Amino acid sequence: MLKQEYEYLLKLPDYATDNRVLMHSCCAPCAGDLMERMIASNIDLTIFFYNPNIHPKKEYLIRKEENIKFAEKLGISFIDADYDVQNWFSRAKGLENEPERGERCTKCFDMRFERTALYAFENNFKIITSSLGISRWKNMDQINDCGLRVAKKYEGINYWTYNWRKAGGASRMYEIAKKEEFYKQEYCGCIYSLRDSNEWRRKNNREEIEIGEEFYKFD
Repeated sequence: MLKQEYEYLLKLPDYATDNRVLMHSCCAPCAGDLMERMIASNIDLTIFFYNPNIHPKKEYLIRKEENIKFAEKLGISFIDADYDVQNWFSRAKGLENEPERGERCTKCFDMRFERTALYAFENNFKIITSSLGISRWKNMDQINDCGLRVAKKYEGINYWTYNWRKAGGASRMYEIAKKEEFYKQEYCGCIYSLRDSNEWRRKNNREEIEIGEEFYKFD
């Protein structure tokens, strides 16, 4: 069924030795198109959810449980990793006031990809990737640089730097989010992005973000 919906199917990189991929997922809205497209392309996908940067825990649980639910719907294996927030805060120390896409974000990507690559190495995955790059709010080069750098630490592990936004990926991301009525995240995820988003809202006479209130839907 999914294969019929996709005019453009994915082809694994030439270095692939099998059809297994371990994908770090940040949330269901960003991962939705990748999940469906990989299944349609006969890729054996496993989701790896490791995002201790997400704050508060209520927000973290909403994003995680929604991702689990969608993975179960598609029959995709889901690895629920630890919510070790102190790992994140120790890495972000001294970078609390860095701008979005700055050094703090690099530290965040490194943290999540290091755990993804370690799991891949320990469980015989050869290819890792992430849903983070599909968002237009993210710097894809920054994300890919982090993924490639981390993968080099483990023999036999490669980071797939595919541009998930092309072939309609970015627009389909929102179509799936509306169809599934996914939770509508109004900030990146960490305590600092929540702070900065609310500061912008106050300056523009908008109400502060309410956790768990907004969901995608068709107009």
